[in-house]
Amino acid sequence: MKVLIAGTGFAGQGHADAFRGAGAEVVGMVGRTKSVVKDVAAKMDIPFAGTDWQAALEICKPDIVSIATPGGAHVEPIKQAIAAGCHVFCDKPMTHSGETAAELRDLAEKAGVKTAYAASFRYTPSVLHAKRLVAEGAIGEPTEVESISHFNLDRNIPFGWSHSKDAGGGRLNNNFTHSLAIVTSVVGDQILQIMGDVRDDLGRAPIVDGVHNFMTRRNFIPKDLNDPTLKWGDSDVEWSYTVLAKLAGPFAAKPVSVLFKHGGLVPRFQDDHIIFYGTKGAIYLKGHYGTSQLSHYGSDGTWTDLPLPQDIVDANPDVAGETEQCWHYLARELVRDIRGEPVDPYPTFVQGAQFQQIIDIIRKSDGWTDMTGLA
Repeated sequence: MKVLIAGTGFAGQGHADAFRGAGAEVVGMVGRTKSVVKDVAAKMDIPFAGTDWQAALEICKPDIVSIATPGGAHVEPIKQAIAAGCHVFCDKPMTHSGETAAELRDLAEKAGVKTAYAASFRYTPSVLHAKRLVAEGAIGEPTEVESISHFNLDRNIPFGWSHSKDAGGGRLNNNFTHSLAIVTSVVGDQILQIMGDVRDDLGRAPIVDGVHNFMTRRNFIPKDLNDPTLKWGDSDVEWSYTVLAKLAGPFAAKPVSVLFKHGGLVPRFQDDHIIFYGTKGAIYLKGHYGTSQLSHYGSDGTWTDLPLPQDIVDANPDVAGETEQCWHYLARELVRDIRGEPVDPYPTFVQGAQFQQIIDIIRKSDGWTDMTGLA
């Protein structure tokens, strides 16, 4: 099974490794800069390297394309891939808007190709463990969830796609997508109601040339931020958000209330965490996207750290990095599905389009009640 990769940075290289881990052959890589894609493809022993996506589709004739570029650059390459009959693995965000995401969902369904949407932190071992415990009734009926994260991102990372709404930037696109996927995978994926508030509390960022890899952008922060010749770009997207949701699922008779809170530019005082509360107990997942220790609060009235079940340990891809492990897991599921092997449901363009439409709604921030006239 042949795979063509769009993107040369952290995600592009990670996707290539993930598909190789799933037993597929990575036949080509496409990037925007000729010298960069040539160097990365050579380093990873990928035979084709180019800058023309349509030409690459015709030359490489892939079975699967893997989209690892910023969300604002997804629409046309995915349309071309679907037209060529390719299955599509797409990183989050699916696109820059709910409208374009829904269009791609419909095109894929009409063409009969399989899709995977990589809001993939739902596949960390601790989240899979929580999902099993909730299904087994370890907390009774789920009642509420809180998902809290603070990243304290450096305000002076160079201006790029993450600062632009049209480019697929913003913390809803690049943090909330994972958090929502985690919570819906554990307690139920029927989203009944949602509202939220967002803040662009950054304002601007320095414009710096030469940044090709998202993960190394901190290395390009200018040493002299007061240099009068330094140019600045304006941010137009959120760096922090608060979202409230009501979810329905198979484990509770009443809707589950959820709080998603993310501060992208503020210091962390206590551990990031996700907590699932129920009528008979609770589950606490420590750390970034709940990726660390799972603790259970049961009938004895105490918190107990639980070990991971061995089958979940065995199923976790043996690679370094939580992000990379999750890409490997989802790529493996997609390849197995294409081959006709039985797999559990995984996130597709259906969820991707739904998430993008929800993000559009949250960004409107129109769920407020005006209290200025209250006596």
